[in-house]
Amino acid sequence: MQFVPIKVDIARPLAAGVDIVAATRELLAGLARQPWGQVSPSIYETGRLVTLAPWLIGHAERLRYLLDSQRPDGGWGAPGGYALVPTLSATEALLATLRGIAAGRQPAVGRADLASAADRGLRVLHRWLRADRLSIPDTPAVDLIIPALVASINQQLDEVRESPLTGLDAWRGEARLGIPKRMDSSHLDRIRQALIAGARAPEKLLHAWEVAGNPPHGATGIHPASPGTVGASPAATAAWLGGTGLVGSSHSVHQALAYLETVARQLGGPVPCAVPITVFERGWVLSGLARAGVPLAPPPELVSSLAVAIGPAGTPAGPGLPADADTTSVALHALVQLGTTLAPESLWGYEMTPYFCTWPGEDGISVTTNAHVLDAFGAYLTTVPDVAGRYQAAVVQLSAWLVEQQLASGEWGDRWHASPYYATACCVLALDQFGCGPSASASVARAIEWVLATQRSDGSWGRWTGTVEETAYAMHILLAPAGLTERRHIAAAAIRGYTYLQETAGRQDDPPLWHDKDLYCPSAIVRAATLAALHLAQSRPDLMTSRA
Repeated sequence: MQFVPIKVDIARPLAAGVDIVAATRELLAGLARQPWGQVSPSIYETGRLVTLAPWLIGHAERLRYLLDSQRPDGGWGAPGGYALVPTLSATEALLATLRGIAAGRQPAVGRADLASAADRGLRVLHRWLRADRLSIPDTPAVDLIIPALVASINQQLDEVRESPLTGLDAWRGEARLGIPKRMDSSHLDRIRQALIAGARAPEKLLHAWEVAGNPPHGATGIHPASPGTVGASPAATAAWLGGTGLVGSSHSVHQALAYLETVARQLGGPVPCAVPITVFERGWVLSGLARAGVPLAPPPELVSSLAVAIGPAGTPAGPGLPADADTTSVALHALVQLGTTLAPESLWGYEMTPYFCTWPGEDGISVTTNAHVLDAFGAYLTTVPDVAGRYQAAVVQLSAWLVEQQLASGEWGDRWHASPYYATACCVLALDQFGCGPSASASVARAIEWVLATQRSDGSWGRWTGTVEETAYAMHILLAPAGLTERRHIAAAAIRGYTYLQETAGRQDDPPLWHDKDLYCPSAIVRAATLAALHLAQSRPDLMTSRA
């Protein structure tokens, strides 16, 4: 696919009483029109761009975004441990900006506001890290990002002691940030030493290349992928450009600069963690809509782009990222549902027995990746039953493994999403449709009971507060399993959830719940999940009659 610099608009929210067919048509047109993806801005990534590329268009807007998104307590981001990475990034960026102003490299616009925000960020970080009460979530590269940012902030505080900055007088002493317990800098130190020695950079490191320090340029063999991105990350790309010294007129440098400028224009300054996310976005949208039975006629290029993307190792979520079993499985599942069946041979490269890894060398295990592999294998067997053998054995194995991962309370958790409702929906849908034996059915029933027990008084569901996205996943859990919705208490909960979606969709922002270097919201995917949930409810005349 050819990527062109375009203005990318976040998908417009759903209106109450939405026409699902028309909204689906609009959503699919948006996928074709905006091939880089529709993703919310990232505090972490925006902070890194403030530090690494103050020369890039939109710098003032990025600083304003950081100031405006600071919480009253001085932190940034979501509750609990999810706040640590964005707060470290934003605070470090503000300190770097203040040093640039003091050195005359940047205009002194809003210096007092920047100093005040930096001071409040330092105070809350000092309190969090001393108390060590934060449970650090399993987000990508967190064991590298936290030590790197803590070291950078402490280095800047050392400079404050030597060259004081107005508004940061409290930090002229010995106070410094520590690294959370159960975490150290050894992994980061080993990586940096290996890169300095000339080792080739691991592919999965590229998405967080900004943590690499300053290895000799050219020693790591890194080249931007089309459309000019390193690791599908603005921060990683800016860090790579910094290593080039912006010297010369190489095609790669020009591509990377054009990529950064395009991304910076998309959201008016702030930037997302990952872009482009073409295959990821298209796969999740098309698979989710088709599975729910939403009438859709996707533009042929959307379907063909998924088929073309799948190679011997599968497909990455977007250019610059490594291929992974999760995106590959969802793309394959979408294709089968849309009438294009490809053999899922590429997924065998991720088999670990009894589960599948997201990519080779993954630190951790994902239940949603394995649920999606079960979807891909199950759908393939349904379409091409003569190939049973190894595929059928994997379906049995994955069914049993997913059941074993279910928590005693009935839900699943996962490393790619902050909400258990997403993980539980992925597992329930896969087990209900392709799971084997009574244990799969019993597992689905336990998950439904958990959903019923956690519905909020307003009809919503959510980890921290009720949200449209999480309510949509809960509706999928209640409505997708065959033959269960007839139970009166399930139908009553589904009606309350449907009413909440009808009254709320489009009237509240979708909070970032998806894991990257910090949390993000893939708005087109969330919109598709919401449309699918509404369609599932509207396809049940008994529910609509009861609601009336």
